[in-house]
Amino acid sequence: MCGIAGYLGFRKAYPIVINGLQRLEYRGYDSAGVVLLDGNEMSLYKTKGKVSDLKKIMKQKNIDGNLALGHTRWATHGVPNDENSHPHLSNSGKLVIVHNGIIENYDTIKKELIIRGYTFKSDTDTEVLINLIEEVKIKNKCKLGEAVQMALSNVVGAYAIAVFDISKPDEIIVAKLGSPIAIGIGENNSEFFVASDASPFIEYTRNAIYLEDEELAIIKLGKEIRVRKIQDNAIVEPDIHQLKLNLEQIEKGGYDHFMLKEIHEQPDAILDAYRGRLLASKGIIKMGSVDNNIARFLNANRIVIVACGTSWHAGLVAEYLFEDLARISVEVEYASEFRYRNPIINKNDVVIAISQSGETADTLAAIKLAKSKGAFVFGVCNVVGSSIARETDTGAYTHAGPEIGVASTKAFTTQITVLALMALKLGNLKGELSNSRYHHYIHEMSLIPGKVEEVLKMDTEIEKIAAIYKDAPNCLYLGRGFNFPVALEGALKLKEISYIHAEGYPAAEMKHGPIALIDEHMPVIVIATRKGHYDKVVSNIQEIKARHGKIIAIVTKGDTIVREMADHVIEIPETEEAFTPLLSTIPLQLLSYYIAVMRGCNVDQPRNLAKSVTVE
Repeated sequence: MCGIAGYLGFRKAYPIVINGLQRLEYRGYDSAGVVLLDGNEMSLYKTKGKVSDLKKIMKQKNIDGNLALGHTRWATHGVPNDENSHPHLSNSGKLVIVHNGIIENYDTIKKELIIRGYTFKSDTDTEVLINLIEEVKIKNKCKLGEAVQMALSNVVGAYAIAVFDISKPDEIIVAKLGSPIAIGIGENNSEFFVASDASPFIEYTRNAIYLEDEELAIIKLGKEIRVRKIQDNAIVEPDIHQLKLNLEQIEKGGYDHFMLKEIHEQPDAILDAYRGRLLASKGIIKMGSVDNNIARFLNANRIVIVACGTSWHAGLVAEYLFEDLARISVEVEYASEFRYRNPIINKNDVVIAISQSGETADTLAAIKLAKSKGAFVFGVCNVVGSSIARETDTGAYTHAGPEIGVASTKAFTTQITVLALMALKLGNLKGELSNSRYHHYIHEMSLIPGKVEEVLKMDTEIEKIAAIYKDAPNCLYLGRGFNFPVALEGALKLKEISYIHAEGYPAAEMKHGPIALIDEHMPVIVIATRKGHYDKVVSNIQEIKARHGKIIAIVTKGDTIVREMADHVIEIPETEEAFTPLLSTIPLQLLSYYIAVMRGCNVDQPRNLAKSVTVE
């Protein structure tokens, strides 16, 4: 949530920072701003709205300077308006800050600063923080880095910040707790880049440092980056990572929206998720992070899965996978609830944390809680070098590539792919899956990318269905077994990008309340694949039809029974029931996409949302 982009070096800073903000806009887009320093002359511009609105303002402005900090905001403290937009200045106007996160004790600090004569132009916690830094700097007559360090020792919350003093045009102070921050390093330390992720600077450098929690970095032109621990001032030797991200991966590639591009990338994304792991010709699954910790999995009392949003839905699919294929007891928890309800966690538990970004604040907190109880924690995430990847005992990357659209698509299917590989491997090792059955599943999994491509060819037909229901005020999604979580995910997609109220239910639960909503104006999307409680779902469809509901059915190719009852049918290829979510979710993603486009919604940047939820 919120995107930070900054530059210090020999190039003009503005083009680098403004382009970086556009790449980070998936993290928040209710306001934007940039500050430029040209020698000792500072220019500050900020506005409510998107980065494109900021660019319009900048057309007639002075945009010189080799130091700049930019910010695109997802509001926490203070409504989206010009004044609450970042960057923020201290009362003297000498210190500048951009901030991602929340300072929880800002109100107490603000009251104390007001007593000391400070005034505030905004409602943000960030303006409080920069004035606290200034107060510490003046009171202790210390350098900026020391002032930032002392100030942060007195705040409660989460932050990724970049700060500079206009009298020091060759220096930026960067610090982190909870929210991500990356520092790109130019050749011979001749330039530096600061950003919430590496996408703003991939065309300039492949070398980057990812700060750990409670670390502070002093960036100075021509010098090695100095990193210290905030609490005890201990020197840290930073790891320099070699970036593998490509510029082409974060461009639209001819598609109208990132979401549509990412939906169509799923055959390759699923293939990449199991590449080198699923060795179909040899009939084996090879996962080093599982192989090296196999005793922890095989001797586990249970698996506890913690996640949020779409990742939680992937966790629900994993519950079916692990229990059905490996006969291991599984509980799936919202990370946001898990951390606050005093959960019972034992040393023989395995906790699997799932997150696309690897930065989800609630999931990170759940990981830390589980580790404190002695549990073995396994991470499933997409972003290499992310906080969850570093915080967990071990894990597996999904290798989905950048996902820019706020509504997750390929994250969901690649997470399921990785979790299915784990379940299959454990099921075979435990003797719950015979070798012949195991090899059959491996073969079926290898066919999934091709079958996803088949489903994607139906996009024109799905678009026509979307045109019929684009103005529906409500929608129900029904599924059973492995496809119940898919119903939840389908409803979430429709809600978050088209703003249509939608709910997902187990099909059998319809009779316990939701059936009261069904009339001739209610579209009902039913996942009715041939494998998995088919007869029961057919009965549910008949109940809907008897009440004149409009039925959109996702069926197995060649189905005739449901076709006779449904208003619309979308066919998917046949596969094992355990893998049907990888296919049945594709039409639901496309349906949501086309409905949102037809309603004039901002598909990639839906209102009130942000891609990476780094605050509670």
